[in-house]
Amino acid sequence: MGFLSDLKSTVSLSFIFGALFVLLIIFLGDFQGIDFFWIWLLRFLHVVAGIIWVGLLFYFNFVQIPNLNKIPENQRPAVVKFIAPTALFWFRWSALITILLGVLLAYFQGYLFDAFTLSTTHWVIGVGMYLGIIMFLNVWLIIWPNQKKVFGIIVVENEEKDIAAKKAFKYSRINLVLSVPMLISMTVHQNLFS
Repeated sequence: MGFLSDLKSTVSLSFIFGALFVLLIIFLGDFQGIDFFWIWLLRFLHVVAGIIWVGLLFYFNFVQIPNLNKIPENQRPAVVKFIAPTALFWFRWSALITILLGVLLAYFQGYLFDAFTLSTTHWVIGVGMYLGIIMFLNVWLIIWPNQKKVFGIIVVENEEKDIAAKKAFKYSRINLVLSVPMLISMTVHQNLFS
């Protein structure tokens, strides 16, 4: 059980079991050709990246932000110097990967243009894509630049640091508001149009 104490070993084991499961599915003939396999893999990676992104959004809003003020002042640097920067790294990169893979998935499945133009056949996924893009832009253009000020990556005066913290908080909450309609769009689309 020692390998479970190492994160890389644990994640590797999970992917090995996943690959074995995929091979079993292929062996039993339940994948309908190589094209289906690549679309499935793209969707799978999109979903994994999205789970990391939205999971961290929920972590920040339901766990870290509400509890930070409850942590004794002398213990807060552990969160600010180690936990939050790591979480923000995964947060922003999973946002980028989710958006890129989602656009590729829509392109390869032939509904990218219809989704972006909100056509009658793909307007639901189009709304979800626009919400996801807004959330992504909030992460990269507003939340992350302001968090760099909060964490001292960019050195600013305390007053500007407080303003940056409030702005990052506000846009994190905006993303939280947008997350449920975006998730509804993604899940409903699979049932309505695929």
